[in-house]
This record gives sequence, C-alpha cells and structure tokens, in this order.
Amino acid sequence: MVCNKPLKYHENSIELKCLYCGNIEYGHILCPEGHYVCEECHNQEIMKIIESVVFTTMADNPFEIAEFIMTSPALPMLGCHHAYIAGGAIMAAIKNRGSKKITNEEIKEVFRRTKRQAHGGYCGLTGVCGIVPAVGACFSVLTGSKCGTDREQRITMEAVTKVTQAIKELTGPSCCKAYMRASLEIAIDCLKDSLGIELPKSSKPVCSHSSEHPHYCRQNRCPYFH
Repeated sequence: MVCNKPLKYHENSIELKCLYCGNIEYGHILCPEGHYVCEECHNQEIMKIIESVVFTTMADNPFEIAEFIMTSPALPMLGCHHAYIAGGAIMAAIKNRGSKKITNEEIKEVFRRTKRQAHGGYCGLTGVCGIVPAVGACFSVLTGSKCGTDREQRITMEAVTKVTQAIKELTGPSCCKAYMRASLEIAIDCLKDSLGIELPKSSKPVCSHSSEHPHYCRQNRCPYFH
C-alpha cells in the first residue's frame, strides 16, 4: 500500500505505528521498509466503494454484486475487503429480492460485526478467514442470533462451519477471491435450506485476476481459474 514491497510476517506480535493515522497497536505484518498501515486506514478507500455499490445496487444476485465490486482498480488482489464484499452482496441481494425486509442500517450492522473479526493477513495467523465471520454476521442479523439463543445460533454456526470447510478446500496458497466465491455459493444454499430465502445462483464465475496473485495462483486446482 505504501511502497508495494512484499509484506513481512512476524511470528510474535510487535508494537507498530500506523504511517497514516499514527495509531500505535500490536501487529504482525509490515513491509521490509518498516511501513505499517492499520486496518482502519487500509480499508478506508475501498470501503467507500463497497458501501456505495451495496447501498445503491438494484441487483438481487449476490454474485453479480460481488463481481462488479471486484472490477474496481482500488480493490487489492488479497485482503479482508473481500469479507465486506461478501457480507454486503448477500444482504443487498436479499433486500432487493424482497424475500425479507432488509434496511441499509442492518447492512451496516453486518459490516460492524465483520470489522470485529476480519483482519487482513490473520487467516494465516489464526486459521480464520475474515469472510467466515462476515457470512456469520449476515445469518446472525437475519435470525437475531446471539449468545443464549437456540435455533438462531445453530443456524448461524452451521452456515459458518460449512463456509469454513469450503474455504479450507481452496487453500494452498490462499486466495480471497476464490474464498469469497465459494462462500457465496454456500451461503445461498444455507439461506434457502435454513431460512427459506431464495437468491439466484449464477453459473460458476470465471476469474480474471490470476496474474495478479502475489503468492501464485492455484490455476487448474481452482474451480474459478480461467
């Protein structure tokens, strides 16, 4: 984001200062030149684009919404921005489909919950891709799930478990775009099976970002490879 050099990962967290806002926090990821950008600053530009599309689109197909956002040159190849795209695309599609009343405030709530657990680079440090809690946030908002609920929390956790499994099958190396596409497929199935919410399912998307992958694309091992 600052000098375009490969990021360096530390095994143990160190105290870092954001180059832009000056916020000091513990983190693991910075570039060889010592540049560090906090998650808030890192997401600012693309989040404006994501929110603009999600709040104004009339599309009721989550794949159509997500693939459109991914055409933005401001979107990095990898990063937890894809978590917000996934959550926003699901909720916007439901809102536009009219199968359940959804407000922009509820979509913002999905983003707020996602922000609590989706942090760039931590899929490798904790084993949890940020798209997983984004999908979970959608289901929790839709069902009213919270600690102490019964069926609502089970539905949410079941969706999250299936998304995690689908993402696991696509690792080596990781690809946020493949993860997001697979997660949307799973989420659409879970919405129908658990909540009776039906969304259109596109034919399998064909990726056009293979050459941009910094850790090398899985190519023929990826179901979306072109």
